[in-house]
Amino acid sequence: MTEIWAQAALWLGLALVATLISIWLRIATALSEIVVGTIAQVIIGAIAGSALLAGDSSWIKFLSGAGAILLTFLAGAELDPVVLRKQWKQTIAIGWFSFLAPFLGCAAIAKWILGWSTDASWLAGVAMSTTSVAVVYAVMLEFGLNKTEFGKTILAACFITDLATVLALGFIFAPFTGRTVAFAGFGTLAFVVLPWLTPWFFKKYGNRPSELEAKFLMLCLFGLGALATWADSEAVLPAYLFGMVLAGTVGKDHALIRRLRTLTFGLLTPFYFIRAGALVSLPALVAAPAAFIALLVGKMLAKFAGVYPIGSHYLKDRKEVMYTTLLMSTGLTFGTISSLFGLSHSIIDQGQYSALVAAVIGSAVVPTLIANAFFLPKHLLRGPEPEDGAAPAATPNIKRSSG
Repeated sequence: MTEIWAQAALWLGLALVATLISIWLRIATALSEIVVGTIAQVIIGAIAGSALLAGDSSWIKFLSGAGAILLTFLAGAELDPVVLRKQWKQTIAIGWFSFLAPFLGCAAIAKWILGWSTDASWLAGVAMSTTSVAVVYAVMLEFGLNKTEFGKTILAACFITDLATVLALGFIFAPFTGRTVAFAGFGTLAFVVLPWLTPWFFKKYGNRPSELEAKFLMLCLFGLGALATWADSEAVLPAYLFGMVLAGTVGKDHALIRRLRTLTFGLLTPFYFIRAGALVSLPALVAAPAAFIALLVGKMLAKFAGVYPIGSHYLKDRKEVMYTTLLMSTGLTFGTISSLFGLSHSIIDQGQYSALVAAVIGSAVVPTLIANAFFLPKHLLRGPEPEDGAAPAATPNIKRSSG
């Protein structure tokens, strides 16, 4: 156990360094954790060997996966059903074209510019078409945009994009089977029963120091995640849907959401984001940077071509349009999952995998840095969330959103 405790201390030390960097540079913590993970695996690997960081250890994979699941659940729980019904056309349009443009564009780049095989090119299109709910939600939470109609619409559009990505991966490379049908059936039943069962259960047995609510939610999330992976899907997909169906009830319990955020951001997501950065092989990128650059630039240009015109139609403020376009250009969870799927099924080789993962992680960092530095819609920003029962903090020089 000594080795495990030492590794845990190392990872949380890296998380603390990343948090300090995010404070000093005024960037999102998720982005600093990704960058710290990338740099750490090079420095630590050179000094003491890659085994010290132990990014492939089962316990680190579990904490990382749990972080992705809970973060995605929280993003879904932030959605407002009223906003979704009101903005459904905008949500579907932005989400769909955010998927379609980079899917076709990056597949074409991989095929005709990089000379990849047809299957590898389609996989590149799938991996680069994603938008990271985890990154977008983490960034919005830090600025308070998750509480605005603008932010909730973007989060919903992220879900549409990633749902299209999952379906594309399934139709092209993993045809639907009986397990898929079973997953859809059990999932539908769960999403019908849980919105009724959960509030009743919490009202009858909740509000106790034992944190029954958190245990119940994690039971449901991990159970649905196990069902999804059994059906060759991904655990974060039902987590987002579970959050969405509980958004109108559990999502409004601010004390519970605050406690879940403490667990998620304090312990779990550092493992997720740092591990994502550590997956990048810098030597492979230095040796062959062309694929990484082509895919990253291609994704950003394709996202711009797909999202900006739609955003301009629905949004009148230029900063809001650009901020939406850039955040929809981010990628992480489903992009790395798709890349790993391709590597494990021999659709792509190790070099192509490194280029894809690096481009995916680059798309989590570069568009977000540009968005927050130049196009942050400050007129929508809110002050820090007050503690339970406290009066809202004053924000005299910031215009609040009417949404």
